Amino acid sequence: MPDQDKFASNFYALLIGIDVYEPNNQFDDLGGAARDINLVADYLEKTLGISEEAGQLCRLTSPSPTVAKAFPKKDPLPTYRNIVKAFEEVTNRAQTGDQVYIHYSGHGVRAQTIYPDLEAKQWDEGIVPMDLATDGRYLRDVELTTLLKRMTDKGLFVTVVLDSCNSGGATRGDTKIRGTRSGGAPDLTDRPKESLVEPVQATLEATWRALVERAPNKVAAGWAPASQEYVLLAACRPTEEAYEYVVNPKSSPDSHGALTYWMLDTLKSSPPNLSYKLLHDRLCAKIHSKFARQIPMLVGDGDRKVFGSDRLVNTYTVAVLSANVDKKRVTLNAGLVQGLSEGARFAIYPLGTSDFSKKDQELVVVEVTENVDPSTCTAKMVDIDEKGLKALSDVEKAGGLAGFPAVMLSAPTALVRSARLFEKSSGNAEDQLPPELISQQSTALEAVRQALASNGWVREEPEKADFQVAVGKDGTYEICEGKPIENLGTPLKITDPNSPAEVVKRLIHLTKYKTFESLINPDSDIENQLIFELLDEDKQPFPDPQNIVFVDGDVVHLKIKNNSELSLNIAILDLEPTWEISQIPVQSIDEVFYNLSKDDERTIKLRPRLPEKEGYEGAVEILKLFATGQIADFRWMQLPALDEAFPTARGRGLKQGFSEKLDEMRTRGETPPPVSPLNDLLVMIGGDVDTPPQTRAMAREFGSEWATKTVSFRIERIVM
Repeated sequence: MPDQDKFASNFYALLIGIDVYEPNNQFDDLGGAARDINLVADYLEKTLGISEEAGQLCRLTSPSPTVAKAFPKKDPLPTYRNIVKAFEEVTNRAQTGDQVYIHYSGHGVRAQTIYPDLEAKQWDEGIVPMDLATDGRYLRDVELTTLLKRMTDKGLFVTVVLDSCNSGGATRGDTKIRGTRSGGAPDLTDRPKESLVEPVQATLEATWRALVERAPNKVAAGWAPASQEYVLLAACRPTEEAYEYVVNPKSSPDSHGALTYWMLDTLKSSPPNLSYKLLHDRLCAKIHSKFARQIPMLVGDGDRKVFGSDRLVNTYTVAVLSANVDKKRVTLNAGLVQGLSEGARFAIYPLGTSDFSKKDQELVVVEVTENVDPSTCTAKMVDIDEKGLKALSDVEKAGGLAGFPAVMLSAPTALVRSARLFEKSSGNAEDQLPPELISQQSTALEAVRQALASNGWVREEPEKADFQVAVGKDGTYEICEGKPIENLGTPLKITDPNSPAEVVKRLIHLTKYKTFESLINPDSDIENQLIFELLDEDKQPFPDPQNIVFVDGDVVHLKIKNNSELSLNIAILDLEPTWEISQIPVQSIDEVFYNLSKDDERTIKLRPRLPEKEGYEGAVEILKLFATGQIADFRWMQLPALDEAFPTARGRGLKQGFSEKLDEMRTRGETPPPVSPLNDLLVMIGGDVDTPPQTRAMAREFGSEWATKTVSFRIERIVM
C-alpha cells in the first residue's frame, strides 16, 4: 500500500506483544498477542522496507512456546523497565519529521489511580508488563501521555495502536479477552507509585493536566488526552472488551487480536490514499459485526494519511457494516441520529476512495428502505444488473464490503410523516387493555382516522410509521415512538369528542419538531469549518461531549466559531423539552440572523432550566446551529410549546420582517447577499398547519452552502 522508498530511512517502530506473564492471580496468558507482533513486523519490513538491523524496528515479546517457534530470534522481554527504556531509545533515535509507530498487544487494565491530585481522575488505564508479579507496576496512562508528548515535542509523527482492553472477563471457547479475570472490575491493589518515566510525580501530573486543559474532548478512549499531534487507535472503549480469536478455524488454529488482524487485512488490500478515519471505519464494521461489545476508538487527526504526514480531506461518508449481495441488502452505520429516513440514497465506493466525484467509480447505489434504527439502517441495492451483482459478489469473496465508504446522494426531508392506529389486545400485560376499554378502542381510533383525513402533514400508514397512536390503560390517547412519548401535555381522554382533533394537532406539532431536529445538509461545504460546542461554567469542555449532564440552573457557555473562508449568517435554535423551538439571540441581538465573519468567535452564557411542570424531573434539550453563506429567515423554525396556540397566517408577518431586514441592509449602503435556497425549505416546513407541504422536497435541491451543527445535554433537577 504505502510507497516503500519514502519509509526506508525515516520510520521507526516499537512493537510489544505479551502472551506469557509471570504467574499472578489477575491475568491469564494469551495465545495471539506475540503472534500479532510477528505479523505487524513482517508487514512493516516487507511493505515499508524498514529493518531491525538498521535500528528502525524494536520488538519486546513474551511469546507462548508454540508462537516462539515462529520467531526468528529471541526478543528482549517486555518488562516495565524495558518498555520505558524502548520508548526513550526510539525518541532519541528518531529525528524531526520522522514517523514513529507503536503497537501494543496484550492485557490492558483499569486500576485505582495513583494520581489523586488530578481532578476527577478516579481510575488509571494501563498496559500490563509481563513482570507485574515481581515489579508491581503498570505503564499507566499518565506515563504514556508523557512518553508520547516527548515524541511530539520533537516533531515526530506518532501513531499508537493499543490492542488491549480496559475491562475483561474469562476465556470463552476459542475467544479470549485481553483484560483481567475479574470480569472488568478495576484493580484496587496498592501498587508502587514510583515511575521510571519521570522520577518527580508532580511533573507527570502537570503534563497530563496541561494536555487535558487544551484537549477538545478531554480524555479520549480512557488512555490519553485527545490531541491532533498523534493518532491513537484503541481496540475498544474504556468499558468494553478487546477480543482475540481464531479467525479462520478451518484453515488455521492460530488466534489473533481482532484489531490487529483486521487492521493488517485492511492495509494489505487498500489503495495508497487511506486515511486513519477510513481505516477506523472498516475496523468498526469488521469487528463490531463479530463482537457486539467491541467498538474501536480513534483519537487524533483522522484525516491524516496512514503512516504519513499529509492530511487527506475526505468527503463525509458513512461505512457499510455488512452486506448480503444475494438479497441485495446492506447495513450502514448511520440512522435516526444522523437524520436518515426511508428514501435516502447512498453511493458505495471502493475502500480508500478519496475523490467521490467520479461516478464511474461507484460500485452500487443503495436506498434506505427499512430498519432505520438510532445508529444503523438497512438499504437495498437499486438499478443494479447481473454484471454489477457479479462484481459485488467478487468483492464479497475477496474480503467483503464491510467498511467501504458510502456517500449520500439525496436526503429526502420527511415533511409529511405517518401515523399507525394500533389496536391492542385484551389482558393485563403492559401492551394490553382491560375488557372495558377493548370495547371502546375501535371507535376511539376511528375518530382519529377521520381527523387525520383533513390535514396535509400526517397521513395514516397501516404498517410501519413514524408515530403510533393507541389507547392507554388509563383511557387516554397515547402517541408512541417505540414507546409512549412523555410530557405531551394534558391527557386526552377517549370519551372527550374534542380529543381526536387534539391528537392530530399534536402529531402535526411533533412532525414539525422532528423535521427541524433531523434537518441536515449532506452536501454541506462549510460544516467542518464550524465549531459549535457547549462549555462548562469555567468555559472548559465537558469531560464527555456526547454525554453532557448538569443540574437545573447551572451556568454553561455556548461557543461558536467560523473557521471557513465565508462570512456566515447564523441562527441558534433551542429545541426545548416542552416541544417548543425558540431562537437564542447571539450577542443579545434578537434579529432574523447574526452575521459571523471569517475567524469570528462568540461565546453565549446560558442557564438552561427545566419546565416548572409535573413530569420534568430530568429532560434532554437540543441546541441547533444553522449557518449559510447567503441569507435566510430562520424564524420559520420557531414553534410554540405543545398545546399552545400556533399563530395562523404567521407567514405574512415573517415575510414582512425578512423584507425589513433586507431594507435595513440597503439603507446602510450594503448589498444584501442572495437569498439562500435553504430559505424556501424553511418556509415550506414552517408554513401554516393548514397548508400542506410539497412532499417531493429534497435537501440537495436547496444548495450546498449551508450547514447544521447540534449539541445536546440533559438537565437534572436538584433533589432536596
